[in-house]
Amino acid sequence: MARDDVSELARRLARDAEAVCRHYLSNGRRQGRYWMVGDVRNTPGRSMFVRLEESIKGPAGKWTDAASAEHGDLLDVIRESCGFTNFRDVANEARRFLSLPRSEQEPEPNHRRSRNSPVPLGSPEAARRLFGMSRSITGTLAETYLRNRGITALHETGCLRFHPRCYYRPDDHSPTETWPAMIAAVTDLNGHLTGAHRTWLDPGGFSETTLGKALIDTPKRAMGDLLGHAVRFGVAGDVMAAGEGIETMLSLRSVLPAMPMVAALSAAHLSAILFPDTLRRLYIARDDDPAGSGAMATLIDRAQEVGIEAIVISPRLGDFNEDLRLLGFEALRAASRVQIAAQDVARFIELAA
Repeated sequence: MARDDVSELARRLARDAEAVCRHYLSNGRRQGRYWMVGDVRNTPGRSMFVRLEESIKGPAGKWTDAASAEHGDLLDVIRESCGFTNFRDVANEARRFLSLPRSEQEPEPNHRRSRNSPVPLGSPEAARRLFGMSRSITGTLAETYLRNRGITALHETGCLRFHPRCYYRPDDHSPTETWPAMIAAVTDLNGHLTGAHRTWLDPGGFSETTLGKALIDTPKRAMGDLLGHAVRFGVAGDVMAAGEGIETMLSLRSVLPAMPMVAALSAAHLSAILFPDTLRRLYIARDDDPAGSGAMATLIDRAQEVGIEAIVISPRLGDFNEDLRLLGFEALRAASRVQIAAQDVARFIELAA
């Protein structure tokens, strides 16, 4: 299929954007000029919005997910909501919806590579495929894992998905195993997926020893292009919090639910995160260890060099998930309240209460 034909299909779908949304994103609803839904895979919620009418902000049919920073057009909606793995199926489904003739033998366009073609292990493309093959965490072992760690604020977590049989290989000489895993999208400042993080989970559930992670040597691994990028919860404006772990940042977000946050996945990557142009104040969620202290110092210096105010938030125990699990929600909320700027207490704690 020629690129012009792809564009024409997208334009025709955009003319009936609301009908497309009602059919493929049936768990959403119209609000003003937008269709609101949880994500492009039709999860209930309000994180993703699809423009239904052309305006000065852009053409109809374009969508953005505020939780994961994903974006695209209505062809992407069809692909993700239907679970298609090659573009020929997407085009045929779009034609069926538009009542256009089918074409059974179309080659895939150059800008959409088949998911069946091989890609380098650990590459950004491999990360994109893994994330695309995973599903929403709602009702899965991944959601149970987070809730068992005291994390119940799961709004704007479209960047997290679940894979029931994610490959794990202990080393180059061992056979490949499969374990259930929580998959996190690593994205750049423009919302492009550059990598993925895997947390392999214990199918037997939660224990105080493993905290729900699989009983393997390295239950957490990242892949793809990570430097400067992060797992993002919410869309950063003038204020943002940054830290290392996914569980750490989701724990802090439990008591600061309206504050955008990013998880850089390690101390080294935290010190190298890229700053949005809009950022004016950065909260650094410090892990209480030497690596966390080093990352904090580097990040403070980098922020101050570009005129961003940097404020450190420290846990009472080893990290904020320990505080949440062992000290409780109210204790973490009270400790966070006295560590953030006064204007942000009203903005991110009191208004969210």
